[in-house]
Amino acid sequence: MKRIELVLKEILYQAVEKNNRKTSQSYLAKATSTSLSTVNLAIKHLKKMGSVEVKRRSLIIINPKKILLYWASIRNLEKDIIKKIRVESSVVDIEKNMPPEVIFGAYSAYKFFYHDQPADYSEVYIYSDNPEDILKRFSVKQGPPNLFILKKDFDKMTVAHIFVDLWNLKEWYAKDFLKSMENKLYGILA
Repeated sequence: MKRIELVLKEILYQAVEKNNRKTSQSYLAKATSTSLSTVNLAIKHLKKMGSVEVKRRSLIIINPKKILLYWASIRNLEKDIIKKIRVESSVVDIEKNMPPEVIFGAYSAYKFFYHDQPADYSEVYIYSDNPEDILKRFSVKQGPPNLFILKKDFDKMTVAHIFVDLWNLKEWYAKDFLKSMENKLYGILA
């Protein structure tokens, strides 16, 4: 994930999950372990769109929905995939066999976060520092991949990140997950 995306993720985490519409550039740099110049670059685009207002010592989040859609449009999920394999197990079994340090993304993240599943799905997306540990747990088969391991460069999955993952998937049921998520976020993103 690009450093700018980590900044967008933190801004959205503050606005959506913490219900905090006021932060600072120095806080964002510290929270994302990035430089102030990276934060400034991320905010530059948001300022142009009118989704944030930069004050002398603070940053006011005006339109989190615009920020979310902007992040979804620039995210390149495919680029972060470090391994994709075919596992002859059900989605439930794949999820159960993951080590505790992985972070689930996309469909699994939605299911675990909301305790809901708007459609059946057949792919598991995870973020991991150690793909080799994951591969040891499964028997790899020939065929279309159903387990995607992405580079883990963050500590927590957020609502906005789940949305952005889903936005970037091409399977038909991603639309069902997105629609359900939009309904859950209605009002929060206003």
